Amino acid sequence: MELRDIEIFLTLAEELHFGRTAERLHVSQARVSQSIKQQERRIGGALFERTSRSVRLTPLGERLRDRLHAGYGEIMAGLDEAAAGARGHAGTLSVGTYDTHHQEIAAGVALFRHRHPQCELRMREIIPTDPFTALRTARIDVALLWLPVREPDLVVGPLLHTETLVLTVAADHPLADRDRVEMEDLGDYPVIYLDGPVPDYVWAAHTPPVTPSGRPIRRGAGVTTLEEALTAISTGTVISPIGSTSISTRSRRNITFLPIVDGPVLQYVPVWRGTGESALVRAFVQALVDAWEARAAADASSGRGPIQQQDVQVAGPVDALDPVQLDVTGRGGAADPGQRA
Repeated sequence: MELRDIEIFLTLAEELHFGRTAERLHVSQARVSQSIKQQERRIGGALFERTSRSVRLTPLGERLRDRLHAGYGEIMAGLDEAAAGARGHAGTLSVGTYDTHHQEIAAGVALFRHRHPQCELRMREIIPTDPFTALRTARIDVALLWLPVREPDLVVGPLLHTETLVLTVAADHPLADRDRVEMEDLGDYPVIYLDGPVPDYVWAAHTPPVTPSGRPIRRGAGVTTLEEALTAISTGTVISPIGSTSISTRSRRNITFLPIVDGPVLQYVPVWRGTGESALVRAFVQALVDAWEARAAADASSGRGPIQQQDVQVAGPVDALDPVQLDVTGRGGAADPGQRA
């Protein structure tokens, strides 16, 4: 059975009308009738019941339709992807990340640019207080966000990297002399919160509303940017966990960073609009996955494993730290691309 014959059969099974099928496929009605008769002769049974007034599938035709439909869709998708790959993707793709997190996907970005030089890639910053609006307004096409993402209109891609959190306090804060802290310590002091449309469940993955023992974590100053958070923390009135990726670029003598021995580990994934998925989006996500797998393979061959949270030493002002101590991001295994939230 030729691919065109499969297309004719599936279209007729949907339209149940020879004339509309011919019009939709831009062929003659005789061509549709001839194709169906050839398929029925090959199979040895009727696929459609025809009368002067109606056309309907036979039980045999229904079974064939169900078996062919999924396979035909996969074949056409494969052909489309192959054609796109042959001619190269073109267009513009906007990618959003928090703060300096673009550095975490730099290898994937470089790989994508190498594979698709005709595509213009724009890197934009998004802020944690409003992680989804830029996606929904199409200001960006793909965002690198931490899990969970429970938005029915957004698609969640594979896990790309993880990030530990450190507790950020003023240099003269009572906790500043500690070597490390626990999440329970957050119940003793006001903690900053994000002043914006970020859903509570998203922020709870970063800063939970209660300590491990169930004590409420008091809200202190509301902020919209990381710089606002650091300024508020430096006054000594509030404290906050902050991602270890961001602290490597924040040199302040009036702030101290403390490891949190039982702190959350944020998991970052690419996220895009379900209605905005395109060949460019799929190609970009694939480049991120391929770059991650290449790095994982290189780390494995060298015997280097991911840095564990309990091994991180970051107490003290950030500008007094060895830069190696600030490389505290690990890498997680990749999930299946295109998992819908």
